[in-house]
Amino acid sequence: MEAREVDEMKWVYDSSVDHKGRVPLRSSTGSWKASLFIIAIEFSERLSYFGIATSLVLYLTKVIHQDLKTAARNVNYWSGVTTLVPLIGGFLADAYLGRYCTVFASCIVYLMGLVLLTLSWFLPELRPCKTIMCTEPNKVHELVFFLAIYLVSIGTGGHKPSLESFGADQFDDDHAEERKQKLSFFNWWNCGLCSGLIVGVTVIVYLQDHVNWGVADIILTGVMAFSLLIFIMGRPFYRYRAPTGSPLTPMLQVLVAAINKRKLPYPSNPATQLYEVPKSQSPNAKILCHTKKLKFLDKAAILENEGNLTEKPSPWKLATVTKKVAVVDCYEEKSDDGDVNARTMV
Repeated sequence: MEAREVDEMKWVYDSSVDHKGRVPLRSSTGSWKASLFIIAIEFSERLSYFGIATSLVLYLTKVIHQDLKTAARNVNYWSGVTTLVPLIGGFLADAYLGRYCTVFASCIVYLMGLVLLTLSWFLPELRPCKTIMCTEPNKVHELVFFLAIYLVSIGTGGHKPSLESFGADQFDDDHAEERKQKLSFFNWWNCGLCSGLIVGVTVIVYLQDHVNWGVADIILTGVMAFSLLIFIMGRPFYRYRAPTGSPLTPMLQVLVAAINKRKLPYPSNPATQLYEVPKSQSPNAKILCHTKKLKFLDKAAILENEGNLTEKPSPWKLATVTKKVAVVDCYEEKSDDGDVNARTMV
């Protein structure tokens, strides 16, 4: 028993792996060694997003010479796409790509959008006006500009659902010290987020109004490129979780199993009478404790024939307590994320 505890202090057994696919060494991966790289890129992403979004109507009316009604409509379209794309990004991260790859790919797309935005201001062929004064914008500039901001929108779709979760993955909930550090991480995460927002709506907007739109774009591009380099440098220190397939499948499995057993009596002691895979059979898997939330779904884990588990049960007929709790947590997390995103967009 003591040997096991010593082993868990040295290694991280929470189903995560290091950059070489091995069980992570606690002393050299995760916690603050990794999370600081992640906070840096969150600062950069929020700086770029709010630096663009805050003055987007002004750019469309003053530079592209759209009327206010058309400009407001285009901003609403862009904001709507930016709000909806994270649903796709989150699904791809959980089901296929993993959080690190999703964040990395979204950074590349984001950076492409910022580079294109910068080029659309400085390249003679792409400039908004080919003369000193003009009332009609260069159509090529307009096309490149909208392509650039929608690339930024797609990049945001990978950041929002993946980056914060990837940061949380760096802390082991079963380790007392790292559990405390995780709470502190979210405080510093919000600090980085708000710092990027404040600098974006003050310094960047000031440069756009009083210096040059192109200068502001260069700064946003440079900061994003530098933060991407920092994010890549942290690769040996991260803890990774493999994608687990579509998140909808376990939700449906728990729901179907619960509906099929809806007529069974609720167990008198759910904590001990519901089905769970023993820790010995999956030592690296994370076991979640039973909760009283959405009690109807507990019926998915009721054993109909307790003495007849010689074969692995079908996940559509019997779910573990861990899977049920994970479904509840996922439901609550998505609800909270929706509220937070709605407040952020406002």
